[in-house]
Amino acid sequence: MVSEDSAGSREPGTLRLGRGQFGPERTLVMAIVNRTPDSFYRPGSTWDETAAMERVHEAVAEGADIIDIGGVPAKPGDEVSPEEEIRRTVPFIAAVREAHPDVVISVDTWRHEVGRAACDAGADLLNDTWGGWDPKLTEVAAECGSAIICSHAGGLPPRTRPFRLRYDDVVRDVLDTVLGLAGRALRAGVEPERIIIDPAHDFGKNTWHSLEVSRRLRELTATGWPVLLSASRKDFVGEAVGAADPDERLAGTLATTALAAADGARIFRAHDVTATRQALDMVAAIRGTVPPAGTVRGLA
Repeated sequence: MVSEDSAGSREPGTLRLGRGQFGPERTLVMAIVNRTPDSFYRPGSTWDETAAMERVHEAVAEGADIIDIGGVPAKPGDEVSPEEEIRRTVPFIAAVREAHPDVVISVDTWRHEVGRAACDAGADLLNDTWGGWDPKLTEVAAECGSAIICSHAGGLPPRTRPFRLRYDDVVRDVLDTVLGLAGRALRAGVEPERIIIDPAHDFGKNTWHSLEVSRRLRELTATGWPVLLSASRKDFVGEAVGAADPDERLAGTLATTALAAADGARIFRAHDVTATRQALDMVAAIRGTVPPAGTVRGLA
């Protein structure tokens, strides 16, 4: 059961990110730009600031609505202090804001110190991938007027991998967690239009868990809260299709993306912006929520 302190359900409505307002039929692509030398996919490709900014320009041109900037990899590794995380991300956020005044900027962090500095530099969205590990991050969102992502990580500390975690019902656990975090955000003063929930595939989950969450995603979207899908080239995709190399996981990622879009997810965190945008546009065209880009077949 969802605790009495949780947010519960709401009517689907407008999502507000920075100055942008996005209706419930609008799907958004969140492009990943990691300022780290050791990410799991193509490590170090945007470690250099010039390369990172080039990737931002490309992603915006490809149709990205959100740029998600992270300074610490999710996987275990060398300690990255808050000061170092700020050094990696905050000046870059300021540069992206200057170069692209209208793009939504997200910072991937679980630390309130980093979140506050990022908001001061121009970030619009706090991507808390570690399930509210630092409760002060919610307070930062409220004080800065930013949006926040409420994620499920199985209660694990940041940068730890799951090991034989068991759930009586993984989707029920996800719902209890993310709705509880959304309730915390509401009580802190975050506007409801700026709260997003994320089941966080692979975080605190094995492949069976992540597949179950994907299969039952409608239970999350039925709450009315905007749902983020972060499945891009992840391990559960690789294990599902037998692709150990993340470079071989695009097809599996796009299949997951299309199913999630059909089930009502609204934001899609992706390494491959063009392919993701096309998959989402195809789902929308099939559903009839947007017209085809152009139609001449059989008409000319």
